[in-house]
Amino acid sequence: MASWKLIQGGMGVGVSGWRLARVVSKAGQLGVVSGTGLAALLARRLQNGDAGGHMRRAISHFPIPGVAERILDCHFIDGGRPADEPFILTTQPRLSSGVAFTELTVVANFVEVYLAKEGHDGSVGINYLEKVQIPTLPSIFGAMLAGVDVILMGAGIPRFIPGVLDAFAEGKPAELHIQVEDAGDRQFISQFDPSHFCEGQAPPLSRPLFLAIISSATLAMTLARKSNGRVDGFIVEAPCAGGHNAPPRGQHHLSPSGEPVYGPRDEVDLDKLRALELPFWLAGGFATPEQLANALALGAVGVQVGTLFAFSHESDLTPAIKQQVLEQSRRHEVTVFTDPLASPTGFPFKVVQTSGSLSDHDLYLQRPRICDLAYLCRPYLRPDGVVGYRCPAEPEAHYVKKGGDIADTIGRKCVCNALFGSIGLGQVQPSGDLELALVTAGDDVAHIARLIAPGQDSYSAMDVVRYMLAAPASAVIIEPSAEQKV
Repeated sequence: MASWKLIQGGMGVGVSGWRLARVVSKAGQLGVVSGTGLAALLARRLQNGDAGGHMRRAISHFPIPGVAERILDCHFIDGGRPADEPFILTTQPRLSSGVAFTELTVVANFVEVYLAKEGHDGSVGINYLEKVQIPTLPSIFGAMLAGVDVILMGAGIPRFIPGVLDAFAEGKPAELHIQVEDAGDRQFISQFDPSHFCEGQAPPLSRPLFLAIISSATLAMTLARKSNGRVDGFIVEAPCAGGHNAPPRGQHHLSPSGEPVYGPRDEVDLDKLRALELPFWLAGGFATPEQLANALALGAVGVQVGTLFAFSHESDLTPAIKQQVLEQSRRHEVTVFTDPLASPTGFPFKVVQTSGSLSDHDLYLQRPRICDLAYLCRPYLRPDGVVGYRCPAEPEAHYVKKGGDIADTIGRKCVCNALFGSIGLGQVQPSGDLELALVTAGDDVAHIARLIAPGQDSYSAMDVVRYMLAAPASAVIIEPSAEQKV
């Protein structure tokens, strides 16, 4: 089992891209790419002309004949699409999405991992959301084809993922139960057969490590004891981490500002976690050398850090967003709001308050409700027995017509489109406007300016690595604050 002191968080759609992960991995730590929405991400990069040829270089190494050619024929635009023309939409994730979506998903995951691993022998991981179930099997297979070293997954209870890794490593088919609302006892299965996809015998693959992202010792014990295969360790996220947070346990109170209130029941029992005798990393508020030392003293192997990396040179957040947030940090004016409503998943979602983004309530109200990427759509069983798909962020009337509760639509934001906007790949709306961004980060964003050297206005991923691995200023163990406690 590897003992990285530093795991770079797998953030958003493309924020933790291959460039960022590659730098961290080359430095001997665990670089992680985000596995969310990679099919649409690859398609948009190809439609923009694939500057530098990186996508096409990786695709040329895809080991299954014919698939690479079909992907390029379908999505690559030589010279790129005109900037005022919308991206051609990819097939939405569906239980019956078909061959084209499956191939694009496999190749997209292969490409991201291949580029992150290119030219070095460091370890690379890929991060998935358990809530985004339908693309999971082809995504994992594509990442394993590229030799991914670690699979990380949170936002749910991913106890069937270890068995998927075992099956794919042996060239065997795998399946996942898909959660379908209003289905009663009826079950729905997603299946993937490596031999069928490879049009013959599947190649032998290395089984990556599996790290589950958790927020409680109870969930860790459940996964360790009841998963259908080996769990190799845990990343323990506190509520001050960026992205999706676990909801508070017990009664869900809101603060005067409208944020979820976390209390003693949300603290992880580290004694129970240590008793499992599996490695764990602490995340959320541990982004200093002193807190790394603290984590090691508490029995952790190391820490996961996302926010510091998110605003580095190699992150794929747009330069304008990075500049704005770095300046806010310098002026001590960064505000992060834990929005209990923004994400269609129903999980609290950390939102940085930035101008010109969907964090502006007026801009949110002005945006037409469009659901055309649909990664966070929830399958549900229609009265006629057919599986339908609905999202609380789609037009209210559509959601209600599909049997949804109008109350579920209040305050919901199209996280899919907004996260693409945050990396400069937002869709062109029918009005001609670009989709607005939504920036997520942990509470540590308030302090990212400390990474900027005198006379500079930015910093690199290697600056983060060097900072985190430097000797702490004090050997005294620092008690985590209430927000940091795990």
